[in-house]
Amino acid sequence: MTVPVTFESKLAPVIGDKSARPLAKSFGIETVGDLLRHYPRRYLEIGQLTPLSDLELDQHVTIMAEVRSVKKFPFGPNGRRTRTEVLVTDQSGEITLTFFAKIYALKPGDVGLFSGVVGSFRGKLQLTHPQHDPIGDRLARGVVPIYPASASASSVVIERCVGMVLDAVEDLPELLPDAVRDARGYGDVAASFESVHRPYSIAEAMTARARFRFEEAFVIQAVLAQRRHAAAAATATARPSRAGGLRDRFEEQLPFALTDGQREIAEVIGAELATTHPMHRLLQGEVGSGKTVVALLAMLQVVDAGGQAAMLAPTEVLAAQHHRTITRMLGDLARSGMLGGAEDATRVRLLTGSMGTRARQESLLDLVTGEAGIVVGTHALIQDGVEFADLGLVVVDEQHRFGVEQRAALVDRAETRPHTLVMTATPIPRTVAMTVFGDLDVSVLAQLPAGRQPIQTTVVPIADRPAWLDRAWQRVREEVGRGRQAYVVVSRIGSTDEPGGDAGAEESPTRSLLELHEELAGGPLHGLRLGALHGRMAADEKDTVMSRFAAGEIDVLVATTVVEVGVDVPNATVMVVMDAERFGISQLHQLRGRVGRGSEPGLCLLVTAADAESPSAERLKAVASTTDGFELSRLDVSMRSEGDVLGTRQSGFRSSLRLLSVVRDEDVIVAAREAATAVVAGDPALSGQPALAAAVAAIEASDSAEYLERT
Repeated sequence: MTVPVTFESKLAPVIGDKSARPLAKSFGIETVGDLLRHYPRRYLEIGQLTPLSDLELDQHVTIMAEVRSVKKFPFGPNGRRTRTEVLVTDQSGEITLTFFAKIYALKPGDVGLFSGVVGSFRGKLQLTHPQHDPIGDRLARGVVPIYPASASASSVVIERCVGMVLDAVEDLPELLPDAVRDARGYGDVAASFESVHRPYSIAEAMTARARFRFEEAFVIQAVLAQRRHAAAAATATARPSRAGGLRDRFEEQLPFALTDGQREIAEVIGAELATTHPMHRLLQGEVGSGKTVVALLAMLQVVDAGGQAAMLAPTEVLAAQHHRTITRMLGDLARSGMLGGAEDATRVRLLTGSMGTRARQESLLDLVTGEAGIVVGTHALIQDGVEFADLGLVVVDEQHRFGVEQRAALVDRAETRPHTLVMTATPIPRTVAMTVFGDLDVSVLAQLPAGRQPIQTTVVPIADRPAWLDRAWQRVREEVGRGRQAYVVVSRIGSTDEPGGDAGAEESPTRSLLELHEELAGGPLHGLRLGALHGRMAADEKDTVMSRFAAGEIDVLVATTVVEVGVDVPNATVMVVMDAERFGISQLHQLRGRVGRGSEPGLCLLVTAADAESPSAERLKAVASTTDGFELSRLDVSMRSEGDVLGTRQSGFRSSLRLLSVVRDEDVIVAAREAATAVVAGDPALSGQPALAAAVAAIEASDSAEYLERT
């Protein structure tokens, strides 16, 4: 009895081990479905030959060309072996194909596909022993698909394997409901796979590709629609505002006026907290736009209503910074049970993984008894043994640093579903927000508070102008001489570490934190008070360094990217970023947001040894050209791969994408969101769409990225 071939079938039994092994090694293709979703990257029409003039040395190519001549030359002992040189041509150029073994008959006038790595012999381009295939029955179709290929798995071989699979496979899963397909004029899944892999015209292939691009967006939006539906069905404890409570008293004593944006979003959040529908909101804002104040107003409203609020931060440095900032801003309102505490005051507790036993026990006790209305912590908040008296609000800072599981783990600490506010200072383009954070309502805080000072950003190209680095250190000394402070940011801690930027920059020598700290202390910054801060330091040691820097006891802080977000020292006016080409656009924008936070303008110096014409240098020029984080985010996204954009935390989404671009396909994503929302509203469990339900479950199961380790 023959076993039917399905989408989930292993590939090897269908096409043979010899063909399956290189596909698995080169592309991770293991099943029939994997191969069918390995879509052609382009198509050639018969008679429209590939321009040979575009070929580059060492490039793996598949070309379509016509044989001009075939010549054989004896070589080896007694001339018993034969080298065959086949000259092929098109409308733009020619290339020699060299064979050292027996080949199929090729004669002048034949048109074929040839795949191999472009090499050079005596100054002329050649393909050595390329795989080749006659046009053959493709003439009837008029179109040749060209696949993403490798040296061990050429486009011709992949095309042949796909044909075998298409002829054998049965019962293909249909992920698009009939109504959705009909509304958009798409064919069924079997016909669409035929059209995308064996089209009779390029227009037919493009229609099929559009269907599968929409399908990818639709499945992702179905995941997010289910999450939104589940959240809508849940109930939360209403946390209405209380006249004359902590929130009102805090707002009255603020030494500055809230911006219109802060006030508007605070009112929206306040209204949502007052309902029994759990708030599920993303607050994205420019660096320094005042998100923490908005979050604190929300937390105080919850405390006024008898609940507790927990703020989850990605690093211990940031958690400690938030704890200090909130405690300082609240003043006597945070001193419940203490001398000088205000009436009805609350307590603000810190909880991190490396706290001492006594301090940890005090925090845990205040949480379980309800004495602490606000707790700030790292992933330690979601570990076993942490209990709340009445958790009413979860605030997640720097949302992109956490996976969905981490957010859910804290939400699950509450007996009733708490309200959720997630924040990011990394502006997110709309297409990405709809794909990655599509289960959240989004608020944007773009207006900066009055009094925020401008930040001048300058690239210091030490490869071309080494003297500029000396001037950079002079500027640091000048700022310190005026009573100001400075940051120096490096990409790695010690000599054995890999550089830590995220830009994928070209290799260049770097100086570690330890090396640079010693060099500066004995050289250009001799006599200044230098401090060091990095993620491997003990928590109390990091806290001590940051406290001393905030108190003005350290002139220059040499640090890794632990200072990237949240660190607030208004007296710091200058930042020097070493090996700046090793950091991404958004990361550099975050870093420079640490200066210019007081009454003086900020200066950010991006030191780089990158070539002036390199992509890295272009990124740095872009950062220096604008302080508009939303503009930079659009540029950042346009320069990154889809995997980088979606990030590790969305591993399921990333692995499901083949044709969809979250950068370019906004119209597709919008349409898919509307369609998926309607389908899930009518059938929340997708019981009538088993194939779609299975695809959604697979994405949810794969979205299990580990917590991002501390820098």
